[in-house]
Amino acid sequence: MGASVKHDQGPEGQAGCEHETLNLYGTVLDSIVDGPGLRYSVFVQGCTHACPGCHNPESQPFEGGYTMTVSEIMSDIRANPLCRNITITGGEPFDQACACAALARMLKHEGYGVWAYTGYLFEDLSQSTREGVDDLLEHIDVLVDGPFVESLKSLELDWRGSSNQRVIDMARTREMGRVVEWHQPSFDLEVPPSW
Repeated sequence: MGASVKHDQGPEGQAGCEHETLNLYGTVLDSIVDGPGLRYSVFVQGCTHACPGCHNPESQPFEGGYTMTVSEIMSDIRANPLCRNITITGGEPFDQACACAALARMLKHEGYGVWAYTGYLFEDLSQSTREGVDDLLEHIDVLVDGPFVESLKSLELDWRGSSNQRVIDMARTREMGRVVEWHQPSFDLEVPPSW
């Protein structure tokens, strides 16, 4: 059942990519664990990192999975009007950077919030000359970067599996010219005196 899809070979690989088709491990229509709020999660198939203890080891081989076009994924996402936030994870989204960038670009155009998870470090991605990497970085709001390190695993962490990983606010990072970590917005509720 495995589909053949061109994929990049890592941050400095020179192989091309499909611009309109993603090789997927799966999708989750209503995730609450891949970022804050109700999210649609896209799990790409294939990962160059093979982190020991990975929570999705079946998504690591580039063989397998199934294909969906960006248009098909967008139709699936639009079917749930309650879901306005999307997470692109995997597998490794930057191993299919062009297709993931096409998806992220369309999502941002339609006003969705976009998170992406990667085993690469932001600094390495920002220096990459591989097609699609800059475009994907430009169209995501939050990047969770770094490989999963089993010895640094903690269930106490928000939105990441190991303490070496960072949750990066991409807009602030672009604005400041350095990595700025994302923090969940907080607000105080004032209890009315009549309560």
